[in-house]
Amino acid sequence: MKNRRSIRLRGYDYSQAGAYFVTVCVQGRECLFENVVGGKMRLNEYGHIVAGEWTKTAEMRDEIELDEFVVMPNHFHGIVIVVCRGTARRAPTVERFGKPVSGSIPTITRSFKSAVTKRINEMRRTPGVKLWQRNYYEHTIRDEPELNRIRKYIADNPAKWETDRENPDVVAEIKKAVL
Repeated sequence: MKNRRSIRLRGYDYSQAGAYFVTVCVQGRECLFENVVGGKMRLNEYGHIVAGEWTKTAEMRDEIELDEFVVMPNHFHGIVIVVCRGTARRAPTVERFGKPVSGSIPTITRSFKSAVTKRINEMRRTPGVKLWQRNYYEHTIRDEPELNRIRKYIADNPAKWETDRENPDVVAEIKKAVL
């Protein structure tokens, strides 16, 4: 079995209180959730599933709140805030392969990706087909100015789709220019 290298910070407790920026990409960057029209994201039924499952994520978990998010044609950006409930502090919990940690960013993201995949594959009648890329991007937000910059980035993302490096048309133009 191939040994996979984690992109997570070694020893970091991803269930501790704080704000986290998460980006998840569709397998092969396929534009599955519709398109951007006039600088605004227009969701199809699959895109609405992504938005709905993200919203459910917070409804199912008392330990988190959702902030700004956007479903793009082939990826998703969102801010998750892990909140501290009550006065009791628990010992730091480190996520390990095969041992999910309730309320941690890896477990939340994995559950979200799984729920979206299941529902979309049921609609498409494509059981077992991989929807998302294996990993995801995550960033620990350190302060209020950074949180506001990331909120703005997410809100402005559809308006910048024409130059987004996740846009397959942009990638094709770059490849054509290099050749």
